[in-house]
Amino acid sequence: MEHITPVPYQRLSLVLIALFLSLAAGRASEAQVRIVANLPDAPMPKQPPSDDQQKSNNTHSTYDILSRRSFFFPDLAFTTKPLSSGQKFLLAVDESAAPSALIVAAMSAGITQARNSWPGYGQGWNAYGKRYGATLALNASTDMFGTFLLPSVLHHDPRYFILAHGTFSQKIGHALKSVLVTHTDSGERAPNISGILGPLGAEGLANTYLPDAERTAGQTFERFGIQMAVIAGANVAKEFWPAIFKTLRIGKVVPGASPDARSDSSRQ
Repeated sequence: MEHITPVPYQRLSLVLIALFLSLAAGRASEAQVRIVANLPDAPMPKQPPSDDQQKSNNTHSTYDILSRRSFFFPDLAFTTKPLSSGQKFLLAVDESAAPSALIVAAMSAGITQARNSWPGYGQGWNAYGKRYGATLALNASTDMFGTFLLPSVLHHDPRYFILAHGTFSQKIGHALKSVLVTHTDSGERAPNISGILGPLGAEGLANTYLPDAERTAGQTFERFGIQMAVIAGANVAKEFWPAIFKTLRIGKVVPGASPDARSDSSRQ
């Protein structure tokens, strides 16, 4: 029988210790992998928005403002859904009592008195009140003719549709073009007969309550020309109204005008 040489005790101990250390090292390496895998990702530095992202944010803000009805300019379109005749009538009433209409009428009466236009009213606070009342009546009749009556008959959309994308000059051009071209109830474009004949009819009606010297054909067409210029200027103001609204933070001043409001009934 072959003789087996016994392994010394010290050598066996070294083999066991080496085996134990290798197993321990493997477990430690595995545990380290698990710990690193569970660590959160390192925070990345916040990058400033690019020009395209900034433009997208501005466009979103514009649409957000336009998605609600305007208190200052009620005729700003906040939906593409066509208006019924009843809604056009209510819009005409809202336009007549809107802050923009009251402010413009007050300024117009002041300028008229300073130039001593409509001299039949005289001067003084009483005369200013007459001029202011006549201007309000003229605006109201313009709204009834140009926003309700003629658009209902001709199926025109009397609202103002802002050019959402465009340069400064393009927006100015769109505002001036809107004096002569309007939308129809079907979404098409048509000559703005309502927007032209409405003010002209209102000026003709004004000859029933203005002083006698203002009732001539020349004076009537002169007032009509001035009113069309005022309408063009108002269109320019409407075109840039979302930017003005956002810049002046009017939502923090006017109750219910906050841009964060999501209801269609909230107002600018």
